[in-house]
Amino acid sequence: METTIYDKLGDDNLQKLVNNFYELVEKDPIISSLFKDDFETIKKKQFMFLSQFLGGPGRYTQTYGHPKMRKRHLPHQITNTAKVAWLACMKQAINTLPVEDDFKETLYNCFPAVAQHMVNS
Repeated sequence: METTIYDKLGDDNLQKLVNNFYELVEKDPIISSLFKDDFETIKKKQFMFLSQFLGGPGRYTQTYGHPKMRKRHLPHQITNTAKVAWLACMKQAINTLPVEDDFKETLYNCFPAVAQHMVNS
């Protein structure tokens, strides 16, 4: 059986990633306004989605159905500038994790294509 990114990362580090990421997002002048909902709910959903996205259990789908991430993001104006800011926050959050540098790079590389797919204006 193949080891997934989720397996290598583990729930504790994934939760740290989500928490650190949203601390950065809340302070970011470019993207903080895109996140108007309760951050605790957003973090819970992100944890569930990333578990699944990184090869772990389908927590998000089990609770909310198919992710349909592009559709869920369409109500928000997501520019290329917002994408770059989002990726910068993710990179910073990843760099806080107690994992090997080559794994940090592998983990980060999961996000640019998805972030690009969310750009809608």
